[in-house]
Amino acid sequence: MRGGSAYPSAMSAQHRVVDYSLRRRAVLRDHGRGLVATGEICDASPYLRSAARFHGEPTEVRCPVCRREHLTYVHFGYGDALRQSSGQARRPAELSELAATVGEFLVYVVEVCRRCSWNHLREHYPLGGRPGAGPGAGESPGGEPAVRAGNGRRRGERPGPSVRTYRVVGRDSAIATAGCDE
Repeated sequence: MRGGSAYPSAMSAQHRVVDYSLRRRAVLRDHGRGLVATGEICDASPYLRSAARFHGEPTEVRCPVCRREHLTYVHFGYGDALRQSSGQARRPAELSELAATVGEFLVYVVEVCRRCSWNHLREHYPLGGRPGAGPGAGESPGGEPAVRAGNGRRRGERPGPSVRTYRVVGRDSAIATAGCDE
């Protein structure tokens, strides 16, 4: 094919979505086997529970732990393009509006049970990136390449949501790891 990609731009954006369903399944499997205590996985912070209450998106998916409450998805935006509002929980409609006006940023989606405090990182994906809308993923506010700190983040950039890594040793000394260290 000449003069372009074989895939539409929407298809290439789709490939940048990171899904954490396999990690979720592993954590729930280990919990079901008694290898991970309920208190270790049902530990949503008061901030996360409050964000679920006020900014969350209700779903029809039941909590996999208590099976009584429907899960709520909470969306967090992170990136230089969001400036002071980076790290705040936002409704999906707000994120769509932001995407039309600012440079690229990452959206992290966390599923939360408001009853038992189950929480798990569901996915993250890029959004925004309108040309000329402001500093994007690789630019400082002056339009120059961003200076990265020793930890790989830009100076002054907040880290994404942290999700614990659980290391579980089973009967046969097999090691299963679940979670995300971002």
